[in-house]
Amino acid sequence: MSGDGTVGKAMDVLDQVAAFGRPVRFHALLAASPFPKATLYRFLQTLTSQRLLEYDPESQTYSVGVRLVRLAHAAWNQSSLAPIARPHLDQLSADIGLTVHLAQLDHGQVLYVDKRNASQPVEMFSEAGKVGPAYCTGVGKAMLAYLPELERKRVLTQQSYHRFTPHTYPDAAALEAELNNIATRGHAYDREEHEPGIICIAVPVLSSRGRVLGGLSITGATKDLDFALLETFTPALHATATAIAAEVEAWRFPGHQPQTALQGQSNR
Repeated sequence: MSGDGTVGKAMDVLDQVAAFGRPVRFHALLAASPFPKATLYRFLQTLTSQRLLEYDPESQTYSVGVRLVRLAHAAWNQSSLAPIARPHLDQLSADIGLTVHLAQLDHGQVLYVDKRNASQPVEMFSEAGKVGPAYCTGVGKAMLAYLPELERKRVLTQQSYHRFTPHTYPDAAALEAELNNIATRGHAYDREEHEPGIICIAVPVLSSRGRVLGGLSITGATKDLDFALLETFTPALHATATAIAAEVEAWRFPGHQPQTALQGQSNR
């Protein structure tokens, strides 16, 4: 539960409704809510009046509201790497014929912001808009490995270390050793750590100053490929990540001028 007062608690309720993935009745929300009945009802009324939630009186259910959809669309365009990265993902996917993922970190988790399916698609967990674990996905580990030390340690405490497969890292110590290896070699692997039969190679998308902007991966099934083949895509993966990062920086800081030029203008 959030510790950010009334707004934080209302956001918790909003998250709860969204997590159901379908219209949900009050009693189902109450059963899973930390709030008393009257408090939960009050938050739902407020969120509905602000059009962040919608209430259907016929089915007596709550669902995500159109205002939230509009805000999400704006956030997707303004904060997500997806719109800028789209042509680069298209090209990489066309060149290699395998599944390509683009992701960003969201409070210690992986938010998949875009995906290109392989020419012969393989069923897997990841989809654009889904949130997954960072500690056992290639794209998650690629981003974690390049975080500043203090931030990395903080994020490692946010991981669940649930054993999805026998290959999943069991604790922070084991994961941190792997992250150091990733930072040395420049790319990460998913060795069937999240899903049996699914492997990947991943790199971070880094700013010119080394800040983590996101992560990029190439994924496939062990029945179709191995790590030796994935390794051959490393140059293309790095080149695509570099191209995305360059465009992101140009987009976020349009017309950027060196500090010396700005100082000269202020002295006129």
